[in-house]
Amino acid sequence: MLLVHVAAPGARYSLAAWARTITQINGEFGLAGQIETTEGGVAILRLLPPESFDDEEALSSLVGHCATHFQHLVLHAGHEVVPSLLLKCLVESDRVFLLVQPKTEDLYSRDLLLRGLQAIPRGEHINVRTIACREKGEEHFNALLKQMGGAVHGFIHGCPTLAAAQGLRRWPDRDFNSDIRRLAREVGHRRVGLALSSGGARGLAHIGVIQVLEENGIEVDVVAGCSMGSYIGAVWAAGYDGVAMERQARELEHRWGLFDLIDPFILPRQGFLRGEKVKQRLKRAIGDAHFSEVVRPLRIVATHLATLDRVVFSSGEVAAAVHASSAIPGACVPVEVEGELYIDGGIADPLPVDVLEEMGIERIIAINTIPTPAYLRTHLEMSRERDSRRGRKTNQIKAFLNRYLNYFAPGNVLDTIMRSFNGAQMQVAEHACQFADVVVRPLSFDGRWHDFRRPGKYIAIGRREAESHLEEIKALVNRKEPTYEVPIAHHPMATTA
Repeated sequence: MLLVHVAAPGARYSLAAWARTITQINGEFGLAGQIETTEGGVAILRLLPPESFDDEEALSSLVGHCATHFQHLVLHAGHEVVPSLLLKCLVESDRVFLLVQPKTEDLYSRDLLLRGLQAIPRGEHINVRTIACREKGEEHFNALLKQMGGAVHGFIHGCPTLAAAQGLRRWPDRDFNSDIRRLAREVGHRRVGLALSSGGARGLAHIGVIQVLEENGIEVDVVAGCSMGSYIGAVWAAGYDGVAMERQARELEHRWGLFDLIDPFILPRQGFLRGEKVKQRLKRAIGDAHFSEVVRPLRIVATHLATLDRVVFSSGEVAAAVHASSAIPGACVPVEVEGELYIDGGIADPLPVDVLEEMGIERIIAINTIPTPAYLRTHLEMSRERDSRRGRKTNQIKAFLNRYLNYFAPGNVLDTIMRSFNGAQMQVAEHACQFADVVVRPLSFDGRWHDFRRPGKYIAIGRREAESHLEEIKALVNRKEPTYEVPIAHHPMATTA
């Protein structure tokens, strides 16, 4: 990789000198004497600011020359670069990342740059990705970022201040380094996305999968979740690790754990449950965090009640989006977000692989906790065979309570709603699996959607299934993208030949 630092402080080589050099070279690399190499082996070429329009035109030939000798070429054009040369750099680049601070003057300059692009040839085809750099200690949500919404492509959290960055070679902040690695993987077309399905309590298996990924140093660049998957994804994106998430889940590990999550209506009209207890429990973990504040990029899927369209939340308050994504139709009251009503995202997209595809994520891992009809049929046959073999008799008292008092019992209203809901999800989720690179299916024969009092069981299933796919996941993450470029000839005579 070669980093070309345009208009770099302390540079000694100019574009005018390159214009004279290019006429004297014959296929060999003409800048070897101007390259410096960092401790990490990155080659750097530092250029003086241009002195004339002809110097700016020489940038195109310099970029083309370097591209034939390096696999990756990165142009670094800072705020000191004159606008005309900056626009030239953007035109010459395949991908453009604009790093700005969330301040009025920076965002105003961004708007001027975008307008300038519209006025030049090929400029309208350039996709400028805005990266907001949030300084260390700037935890509270920025009103300007809220106004920009989806215009912000990504974030770098925990940045040093401008004063602290002077002469700085390393910055120890964990979130900052994680975001820089994520940006590097995007430049190299190597991002990894994790799609977390709906599934009620069965979705606790997502925690087990996350634990295995963390233990093996597998970094995920974007997580997209639906319903229970959105809850797990939100907590993980907020900075909790798999061990901390298991600790939170095990707080419900008692006989009446389910009642810590349900808040029923006495006379239900829009649904039996409010869902506020689930939202408040999430807010105890992540507070009022917005999407711009989480340390891992997050997308949450819900369904618009009026149109039944899929809606992908990427801005605003995370807990509100999770609440909307988890509002099981018929069982829970629809959730209002900014004047619109939403229901469970599983209606439109129970396994949001397509959300990651639309973001351009190159490597997708899907975690699907939704069983197939064949899986359920096998479970039913095994249960009947077991009961027949044991000669099990029905407990009359338990049967009476389940029939008349337990709304969650098989065949009763909430269970019937959920089973019908799952039936609609199965085919959609299976279709989504076809577009993922790796699919992990942590399923349980006796798993119930409301079985939150046994989190350890589902987390263990998630771990087991992730470990069985671990080599496949590692191969996916470490896969090198094929290159169709002509191999670089390192000998001058071979180049001219």
